[in-house]
Order: sequence, then C-alpha cells, then structure tokens
Amino acid sequence: MQTDMTTDMKQLINSMEQNIRLRNRARAEKRAEEAEQEKRKFEEKLMQAAAGKMELDGMSAKVKGAQDAVQRDQLLGLMGGF
Repeated sequence: MQTDMTTDMKQLINSMEQNIRLRNRARAEKRAEEAEQEKRKFEEKLMQAAAGKMELDGMSAKVKGAQDAVQRDQLLGLMGGF
C-alpha cells in the first residue's frame, strides 16, 4: 500500500516537472519568435533609413551642383563684363 502511494507521488511529481519544462520551453520559443520578428522589423527600418539617406544625399548633390553652376555663371558674367 505504501509503495503504491510512493509510486503515485513520484508519478505526480514527474508529471508536474514535465509540465513545467514544457511550459518553459514554450515560453522560450515564443520569446525567440518575438525577438526574431523585432529583429526583422528593425532591419526593415534600417533599410528604409538607408534608402532615405541615399535619396537625401542625391538631392543634396543635385542642389550643390545647381549652386555651383550658378556661382560659375556669375563668375563668368563678371569676367565677361570687363
């Protein structure tokens, strides 16, 4: 009788430990999935930021080129007036 009770308690404890392990594993997997999703979102934002920076750099170069052309034309105008 005592052996049956001890065996039942061991089985109960083993079952509880197994359930705890499974829950911990499920939580760890969920955290890993969430971390992967956050990583993908972050990488997407980085790519968008890089694309935006390239576009701004291109616009800046175009404006700088236009400013340089205006200055060149003004200098040529001044030199031609003498």
